[in-house]
Amino acid sequence: MTEIITSAQNQKVKKLLALQQKSSERRKEGLFVVEGLRELQHCIEGGFDVDTVFYCPAILGIEDGEALPVALAEGTRCVALAEGVYDRVAYRGGTEGIIAEVKVKERTLNDLSLSENPLIVVLESVEKPGNLGAILRSADAAGADAVIVCDPLTDLFNPNLIRASIGGVFGVQTVACSSEDCIGFLKSRGIQILTAQLQDSHLYYNTDMRRGTAIVMGTESTGLTDAWRNAADAHIRIPMLGQLDSLNVSVSTAILLFEAVRQRVKMINE
Repeated sequence: MTEIITSAQNQKVKKLLALQQKSSERRKEGLFVVEGLRELQHCIEGGFDVDTVFYCPAILGIEDGEALPVALAEGTRCVALAEGVYDRVAYRGGTEGIIAEVKVKERTLNDLSLSENPLIVVLESVEKPGNLGAILRSADAAGADAVIVCDPLTDLFNPNLIRASIGGVFGVQTVACSSEDCIGFLKSRGIQILTAQLQDSHLYYNTDMRRGTAIVMGTESTGLTDAWRNAADAHIRIPMLGQLDSLNVSVSTAILLFEAVRQRVKMINE
């Protein structure tokens, strides 16, 4: 019979909680936490290696000895938790009864596999995991080649980010690097740089996005640094017809991404 952990003071449970709560712990252990069946399946399909799965038989509705409802590699460690302990470690409500510790897989710019006519999102100093997660969902929906996070203020394996992206962080090629390295990478590959900014800019729908394009977004509070403004091939803006001068960065990114998609689909159909 499978042993079920019944105490939140168990060392395995304490480690799991530490990985959830502390980016320093994630860096030290080379592990991060994925919660939920859908997110874990996306993680596995994205080529990440699962180290340990924690599951609650009562929530999953499985009997002792039954297989878990996710495609785990042979030899993956599985640990059963009592419902009270699982509730203690669950990061969000309505979860499906499964949490996993997954091995970090770092990508660099040179690891990116780009199409002949790439569409890339670049984010400078993004600080809110929820915004980054939402942008990853939009990038996935638009078929973007990659999301590059420059000088990040949040780590790419933050549980809030994974949750907000619904596992999109595993399907979209995502890289963290410096702005300097990113600019050099884009320039060396002939990818045009379009910076979203109010100053000295053109309406986004009057800008050609049919060739290799990187859409560069800054923070809502301070915008982009001069390094990106000076490196840009064009500055673009979304018309603001109300009293406010900006949209949430995830909304703005989605608008610009799907304008690129619209232009490219139109070009194919012409």
